[in-house]
Amino acid sequence: MSTQFVRVADVMQTSLHTVNGLASVQHALEQMGKESVSSLVVDRRDDDDEYGVITVQDIAADVVSSDLSADRVSIYQIMTKPALTLPADMNIKYAIRLLSKFGLTRALVTRGRKLEGLVTLRDLVLSGADYRENGELS
Repeated sequence: MSTQFVRVADVMQTSLHTVNGLASVQHALEQMGKESVSSLVVDRRDDDDEYGVITVQDIAADVVSSDLSADRVSIYQIMTKPALTLPADMNIKYAIRLLSKFGLTRALVTRGRKLEGLVTLRDLVLSGADYRENGELS
C-alpha cells in the first residue's frame, strides 16, 4: 500500500529573486523592498559554484547591529553560502526536521543541480497542517 505525502515541490515558491554577490547590501535592501521579500538568492559565479542566500536577518545581525554602512558592505561578506538545499521530491516532514535541526527558516529547492525554487519553514509547517486537516498527509 502506497502512502500519500506532500513533497517540497508542492509547497515551494518558484518565483525567485536573485542578486549578484558583489553588489552592496544597500542594493540588496532596495531589491528586497521593491520585490516585498525578506531574502534573495545569491547567484552562482559559475557552474562549479554554489548558491547563497542573503536575508533581512543577515543584514540586521551583520550590518545594522554593527553600525556598518550598507553601501560599503558587499553581499558576499555576509551571505550564507553554501545555502542549504533540499531535493524537490523530499517529504515535507523531513524538510521541516532538517530546517529545525539547523535553526534555519528557508532553503533552496533543487532538482539535481538545477535551482527550482525556495521554501520556508512557515510554508512547510502551514502546508503540513493543512494537509493533515484534510486527511491527506501521513
